[in-house]
Amino acid sequence: MPLSFLKNLVAKFGGRAVDWDELEETLLRADLGVPMTMRILDALKERGSQVDAETAADVCRQEILEVLPFAVPPIGPLPAKPKAILIVGVNGTGKTTSAAKMAHWFKTNRYTSLLVAADTFRAAAIEQLQAWGQRIGVEVVSGQYGGDPAALCYDAWSSAYRRNTEFLICDTAGRLHTKGNLMQELAKVKRTLSKHDPEAPHESLLVVDATTGSNALVQAKEFHEAIGLTGIILTKLDGSGKGGVAVAIQRELEIPTRFVGTGEKLDDFSVFDRDTFVNRML
Repeated sequence: MPLSFLKNLVAKFGGRAVDWDELEETLLRADLGVPMTMRILDALKERGSQVDAETAADVCRQEILEVLPFAVPPIGPLPAKPKAILIVGVNGTGKTTSAAKMAHWFKTNRYTSLLVAADTFRAAAIEQLQAWGQRIGVEVVSGQYGGDPAALCYDAWSSAYRRNTEFLICDTAGRLHTKGNLMQELAKVKRTLSKHDPEAPHESLLVVDATTGSNALVQAKEFHEAIGLTGIILTKLDGSGKGGVAVAIQRELEIPTRFVGTGEKLDDFSVFDRDTFVNRML
């Protein structure tokens, strides 16, 4: 269960005062990051030198709830033009699946969307998104492998505008955050979309694999510097991932988690709710 470290914490230290070094290690292993870990430890030390496990879990919960925003503005449509959404991230995080699930979520909520297969490099990436599009009943705009993803997104926006489509979801190629040329290419996609609308892309969402751990924070920093992220899609919360990195990203970069993926089914995708998220710790 994601973030079940609080439950494990109570089991580990039940009936005795917590060991500060062990507690610090537990928090860091939960991918909360150093600043958030220090914040929790400082809050606990204000309670005195002897702190039991239940108190530690309660304080962890309180501090995390204070960091996570009470409510994140929903992603809604714009008047008279498509809202462009860039889906970005490293390889293997579930970008294409998340893009399709998002389109399905919009459709379920009676919004129209158009998917863009802007990953023109990964083998079978276009076919994968097209298969998803057929399954959920959402059209996919695609080009040729090796083509210019920026030009494809530009043309797709025009198509969405002509059809009065509310959302344009651009599934971009996975790229290592350490590769400067690939990050520049992503920035080009952003600049090209802004020719249609100075505020486009209106959302830039980084797909983060909850099992990645603290490295996801490094990824978020690099992508945020390159294109300016507006949110996180946290995937694979059904696996062994603890998900604490979402707290670290919010604490250090002030980038909120917008959606979570909790399984392979289409409906295993929902708007992030901080209370639901934190309650998974218990």
